[in-house]
Amino acid sequence: MIYRCVTNIRISAHFTHLRIDAILLDFSKAFDTVPHQWLLCKLNHYGLRGQVLNWITSFLAGRSQSVVCEGSASTAKRVISGVPQGTVLGPLLIDLPSCVQSTPRLFADDCLLYRRINARSDCDILQNDLDRLQEWAATWQMCFNPDKCEVLRVTR
Repeated sequence: MIYRCVTNIRISAHFTHLRIDAILLDFSKAFDTVPHQWLLCKLNHYGLRGQVLNWITSFLAGRSQSVVCEGSASTAKRVISGVPQGTVLGPLLIDLPSCVQSTPRLFADDCLLYRRINARSDCDILQNDLDRLQEWAATWQMCFNPDKCEVLRVTR
């Protein structure tokens, strides 16, 4: 994914061309893909241990799913990845990396990455952050849905 930045900003003591570039990102099947064991290891790394980690492990474990079509059900399969949708805890278990310099915001399976643009270097930082997020997503077996990703440029 490439963020294209058009920079026609004049830097002056009275900066009048305030601009914020925001990248709206949509994860494809974010709630279905994160492997439980990886997630639990990450939570342990962040310091969640003991009763809290046991509670989250219990929240994720023992789930199964099957498909029902015209009254016939498939054999139930154990769920070993993803977080339950429609829960308060589910979106909290999908977090963003802290390696970005721009401001990230996560809303369920949607992400907003934004930065104030004062110079070309700000565009470069935003592009590097976007590249880092894409690498992070690949590591966690997640991917962005490019058809639902947009660039929003906010100016005066």
